Amino acid sequence: MAHSRALNATDVEVKGAAAARAPRVTTAATLFADPLIPMITVVGVMVLTVLAISTARTAGLVAALWAANAVAVAVWLRSGRGVSYDLSFGGLVAIGVLAGQFLAGNRPELAVMFTIANMVEIVAGVLLARRFAPTLNLASVDGAFRFILSVAALAPIGGGLIAATGLSLMQDGDFLLSFQTWWFGHALGLAVLAPFILALEKQPVRALLSPWRAAETILLTGLLGATCFLVYFMMRFQLGFILIPLLIVIAARLRVVGVTAALVVVSVCAIASLMVGAGPWRSDAAALAEHALLMQLTLLFGFVPIVLVASLLEERDRLSDRAKAGQMRAERASEAKSRLLANVAHEIKSPIGGIIGIGDLWSSGQLGPVTETQREMAGMLVKTARQVEALSHDLLDVARAESGAVKVELRPTDVPGVLDDVCRATALRPEAARLNLSVIAEGDGLVALADSQRLAQVIDNLATNAVKYAAGGGEVTFRASRIYDGVRIEVIDKGPGLSPEKQAQLFEPFNRLGLERSTVEGHGIGLALAKRLVELQGGAIGVVSAPGEGATFWIELPAA
Repeated sequence: MAHSRALNATDVEVKGAAAARAPRVTTAATLFADPLIPMITVVGVMVLTVLAISTARTAGLVAALWAANAVAVAVWLRSGRGVSYDLSFGGLVAIGVLAGQFLAGNRPELAVMFTIANMVEIVAGVLLARRFAPTLNLASVDGAFRFILSVAALAPIGGGLIAATGLSLMQDGDFLLSFQTWWFGHALGLAVLAPFILALEKQPVRALLSPWRAAETILLTGLLGATCFLVYFMMRFQLGFILIPLLIVIAARLRVVGVTAALVVVSVCAIASLMVGAGPWRSDAAALAEHALLMQLTLLFGFVPIVLVASLLEERDRLSDRAKAGQMRAERASEAKSRLLANVAHEIKSPIGGIIGIGDLWSSGQLGPVTETQREMAGMLVKTARQVEALSHDLLDVARAESGAVKVELRPTDVPGVLDDVCRATALRPEAARLNLSVIAEGDGLVALADSQRLAQVIDNLATNAVKYAAGGGEVTFRASRIYDGVRIEVIDKGPGLSPEKQAQLFEPFNRLGLERSTVEGHGIGLALAKRLVELQGGAIGVVSAPGEGATFWIELPAA
């Protein structure tokens, strides 16, 4: 039959494709940037066309793999674009296909008809890839799936219809059989060989050349070749599924470029064994067409999807690298911020101490007689300076906590005792005069593994917030209770409560939740510091609240 029902991709064909692809392959970038690539591609297409048709005729079989169109589509997509380039490259490829048809011995009318059908397929493959997979990124699941589905599945349809119609008119061929043969053979070529060429990127190829990875590549390739020889040339049963675990290992270790190369090897071995009647096919040489169809289906639906596994792994690696890089940038930024906070706090402390001293001397009259107004102004000066001093201490604590300079000494700590101390200290504040403060200890043995000094600092921060922001509620409760593997501490107020949006921002440094212009004093770093100190003690901190229902700040620490 003049039309090759499936193009054979023998070892000779693969060598021809390699010669067309890489006379000086150090990297993919240098390969496809070479100005001679269009001419080399045309020669490769011509050679592949001749070999496929000749081999198929010799075996009396429709070709199982059409490699010429896959090479043309992949190189066209990789080497350039633009109207003038597309017209020139397309014209050269058409000459290569037509020359191959004539050299294979096809009659002029058949050669022209097959050339038109092949060019329709090649152009459709290029246009579909540019439309549905424009990035040509097989290192992502979306990119690989789009390319295989759009190019391999859809591109051969137009050429198959033209070829089947031409054969039915010129040689009374079976239209459905011709179309089926064309579609499966050409789809397999586009699904196997084109992804391999597209996967030849600079970075993955260079990675495979590193000493350990090169040794691993050689080992896996040798194992694959030996397994293919046994499965397709020695065994009498169809055991191709044995290759699936090995292909998955290759996908996991060598990623997309490795698994696409492996699929080329498997396809060549499978189809070569079918054509020579070796292995599982030696006892039933009469049903070659049916065996070819079965082989194509196995390769298309059993092995080609493994490319998606490699794409998924590469995508995971890329996202992991981005996450690590982002984490490193965040850590560097956090370190720089901590150093800045520490420097600012140190620079503030000395002048503020001087201001407080002068204010005290002024207000006490030691600098000379003062009026009542001057005394009041001196008191305001001292009060403001002490607020700045407190801020500098908090800034130092935040900087030390974030840099890891804060050391905690974890030991058994009596939680109710700490709550009593904090409650008594809170009651001495003027703003807590109208509040009812209480401590509730639910059960015995409320001993946590904590740093008592840092724990008291955290609870004091929570109590300060409760007093400042919830003074209108009239009540603040300190509660300790036992949980499954630790101790839970709660500071409960009856204030206005917090919306879910404000709760999400609660532990952010310098975020006062819109109260910057209110009469309530603060700097918005107490809760951020509290969170960090609790985490250093191996605990967790959070809040339960709703607008109008008050707020419950809780701390959970491991039990001693």
